[in-house]
Amino acid sequence: MDFKQEIERRRTFAIISHPDAGKTTLTEKLLLFGGAIHVAGAVKSNKIKKTATSDFMEIEKQRGISVATSVMGFEYDGYKVNILDTPGHQDFAEDTFRTLTAVDSVIIVIDAAKGVETQTRKLMQVCRMRNTPVIVFVNKMDRPANDPFDLLDEIESELSIGVRPLSWPIGSGDLFKGVYNLFESSLYLYEPSKQTVQEGVNVGLESEELDKRIGDSAAETLREEVETINGVYTEFDVEEYLKGKVAPVFFGSALNNFGVRELLHCFLKIAPKPQPSHAEERDVQPDENKFTGFVFKIHANMDPNHRNRIAFVKVCSGKFERGKGYKHVRLDKELKFSSPTAFMADKKSIIDEAYPGDIVGLPDTGNFKIGDSVSEGEKIHFRGLPSFSPELFRYIDNADPMKAKQLAKGIDQLMDEGVAQLFVHQFNGRKIIGTVGALQFEVIEYRLLHEYGAKCRYEGLSLYKACWIESDDEKELQEFKKRKVQYLAKDKDGRDVFLAESGFMLQMAQQDFKNIRFHFSSEF
Repeated sequence: MDFKQEIERRRTFAIISHPDAGKTTLTEKLLLFGGAIHVAGAVKSNKIKKTATSDFMEIEKQRGISVATSVMGFEYDGYKVNILDTPGHQDFAEDTFRTLTAVDSVIIVIDAAKGVETQTRKLMQVCRMRNTPVIVFVNKMDRPANDPFDLLDEIESELSIGVRPLSWPIGSGDLFKGVYNLFESSLYLYEPSKQTVQEGVNVGLESEELDKRIGDSAAETLREEVETINGVYTEFDVEEYLKGKVAPVFFGSALNNFGVRELLHCFLKIAPKPQPSHAEERDVQPDENKFTGFVFKIHANMDPNHRNRIAFVKVCSGKFERGKGYKHVRLDKELKFSSPTAFMADKKSIIDEAYPGDIVGLPDTGNFKIGDSVSEGEKIHFRGLPSFSPELFRYIDNADPMKAKQLAKGIDQLMDEGVAQLFVHQFNGRKIIGTVGALQFEVIEYRLLHEYGAKCRYEGLSLYKACWIESDDEKELQEFKKRKVQYLAKDKDGRDVFLAESGFMLQMAQQDFKNIRFHFSSEF
């Protein structure tokens, strides 16, 4: 297969949702279809002993939530599919935001009973900023659900996007009989099955076969509803979907493996192949001959036995080859990678080559930071991976004097992952952890103890905002630092950060020092 065909057959997408909508369960079922796993796991595993493939960290298995993005690739029907399962919980939204820069399209999972929820709205805003094509999967139709037409209206108004149903549910809850696939004109009758795949039956809407299979009343209702759909919604236009203006909608039950096949088959046909990537210098086309890529995630201790760090690199153009020398743009030095890996969550396999759209894991000894670019010699800088100003702050101290080295190493590596931000107070020299959600503090404490053998202790710190400061007026900057010495810190990269205790204090600083720029994200 030649280079262009390899690009054409790749589909790289993220699955996003509010917590508990069924995102990780849907990921499991897609992996089941791809033959990547043989038994789908459960996210909240009480009776089922197998946990979800994508929730591989110990804390994820215990809490039943995803706290880190996991990458899974598999072959299906001639396509190379790369799924990125993201955390739904808002405390880990920054990981999800960064992941959305590495994908070409998105599947949004919505709970049929709860409709569009807060986190879904926030994530959709990020998709809209980048015009990312979106497919919606309305999950849990086998439980009591809202009216499908009401759900469509809610998706349109809340997510500010046009919708077009491509499958339609026949009932819901105890009366759920199946879905009618409008994209392929076939009927799928519902049988709860967590592990097997249902085959569809080609049945025309007007045929007597439909009445026989689902009953006269349900068949009549289905015909009326499909007529309404065709009257209200315009024909599905792939171009409008690719521009991010229309979202095809599917209905089903991920837990019972129902409606997932229709979603996958349609997705493979219409989803975009790898798209151009935007760099500071120019737009990078996937079919360029020379390799370029960027680091969008770093994960420490994927294998706790080896204390290894992996940098996740999205291939933007050209072909990545094992053992070849590539330029680390920020450090301006050449690096060779003898064991680049492909992923199945925490399971890795060494690869010899990768193409645009693929995610490659590079073993890292501390060379990489999130946002770093790698190329075949060109000085290129990919943008769009900022760290946002944290909202919660705590001092972090060592609770075991014998483990000071382990704690320092642990904090260092976890901060490189971007799970939180580290500031060093310039006035008292103490380390401050800043996060966007309280749950991150628990995750950091748990991982420090279980992955590094280090105990930490937190102390509350009341701050309104931490913002990065810079100025072209050196004299004013020095004056600011002199007057605000008690409120200054350095971030991990040695940049100046102002710790404002209140909104009023920040406002006054901005008024008094007109030539100082206050930034609320690290990318400036």
